[in-house]
Amino acid sequence: MARCRSYLRGLAICVTVLLLVSGVVMIGVGFSSIDGNTPVAELFDQLSSSDGLLVLQVFGPITVLLSVLGICAASLDLKPLLVAFSALIFVEFVAVMVVASPLVQVQAQMDGAVNEVFLNVTPLHRAERYIQSELGKLQASDSCCGLRSFEDWENQLPVTCLCTPPASDLQPSSQSGNSSSEGACVRVDSDHYPPTRWVHSEPCGPILKSYLSFPIKLRIGIISAFATITMAAIALCLTLGLEEYWTTPPVETTVDDFNRVKYQPKPSLT
Repeated sequence: MARCRSYLRGLAICVTVLLLVSGVVMIGVGFSSIDGNTPVAELFDQLSSSDGLLVLQVFGPITVLLSVLGICAASLDLKPLLVAFSALIFVEFVAVMVVASPLVQVQAQMDGAVNEVFLNVTPLHRAERYIQSELGKLQASDSCCGLRSFEDWENQLPVTCLCTPPASDLQPSSQSGNSSSEGACVRVDSDHYPPTRWVHSEPCGPILKSYLSFPIKLRIGIISAFATITMAAIALCLTLGLEEYWTTPPVETTVDDFNRVKYQPKPSLT
């Protein structure tokens, strides 16, 4: 039994240390400028949501403080402090779940909101200059064109949409209209474009969606990890703190001079 208790105590210390690490990560992510580093995030200010930042910024320091309390309680084997730590961290856990619950809804609505924004800014050649400029940077860096397809630019394709196809795709074709290659380029044959113009076949919309959704997914992942570690810490610390209620103390029997059997707790070796 003593060996089992020693194992649980060591495990409780390890879990509270992990909780401390998760608190530090929450502080680091909460105060970092992830949204500001997202490519063309300024194009869609309404989608560059700060949801979850408040959770990380506020509950990160609280988690660090409570983790230090839990580590001290588990290391020194202070049962009242273990119970107090379990109660406090449970209150924080409930508060985090309540405050962070809208993040799941934001993630579910992200695709629909982005598609609506895409409709509002197309055709792209009529969009504001800063939108065209920032989208052009994305097109140049990620080899894509348009939001849903190159047709978002209509008949005014920018230079950043142009690409060089493989030599095998430069063979003449008798087909009219838009002729796609098997690679990353598509040939545009119409009245508006020269027949030798090739553009990137991949749209920028899915790439932009991944950039915009990454901060929210990261925050959800951190909060999920925090919740898992917190539940383990609560279970272990409560087990140690309430040990006297779930363990039966060892008993020794003695017989006195009148042949009466007495039961009394066995003296502790410590």
